[in-house]
Amino acid sequence: MILSSETIPLLLSLLSFFFIGSTTAKGTKYVTYGSVIKLMNVDFNVRLHSHDIRYGSGSGQQSVTGIEVKEDGNSYWLVKAEYKKQYIRGKPIKCNDIIRLEHVATKKNLHSHLVTSPLSGKQEISAFGDFRRPSDSGDNWQIVCQTDFWERNDTVMLKHVDTNAYLSISGRSYTHLVGQMEVIGDYSYNSQHLQWKTMEGLFVHPADFKAHHFEHTEL
Repeated sequence: MILSSETIPLLLSLLSFFFIGSTTAKGTKYVTYGSVIKLMNVDFNVRLHSHDIRYGSGSGQQSVTGIEVKEDGNSYWLVKAEYKKQYIRGKPIKCNDIIRLEHVATKKNLHSHLVTSPLSGKQEISAFGDFRRPSDSGDNWQIVCQTDFWERNDTVMLKHVDTNAYLSISGRSYTHLVGQMEVIGDYSYNSQHLQWKTMEGLFVHPADFKAHHFEHTEL
């Protein structure tokens, strides 16, 4: 059976649903390249979310929000290597590694730039780039954590490489998007609301690709 580009994200989402709660499985202590995950902001208990809705101001790119509903299928993100780099699926991600997060449903990457956010006037976070319009370095995020590797049960910060802003929640809610909050870039390391934790998802086992020496390239 040949799967279309539209079918693959749906299957990934369904697979991730069935793997919810598998945090104790062997070999899945760490977040690995090629995994499909949801990220929850610890302070506000909202998951990083996107959808095919553009900002009405700022860049006009695809909007990114924090959503309260944990079952929403538009909150899945594929973990990839940084712009123009290769990654090996199943390889654990080290603290300070630079990654990209691809929104599974729309194929756009979590992105930021020196554009003002719509509600709080902080830095805008958007989703950008696809097979028609290539990614760029504005999609690069550094994983900031206190151990050697990004552990699934630990909290981390995501630092935007180009601008040094941290992925955060402003605390402001959209009136036209019920249950969704503004996601922003915050420049202060000591600011509140910078902590994120992996939740539901499909985590690729490190051994799954060691045996096959399978290398996946994302440019």
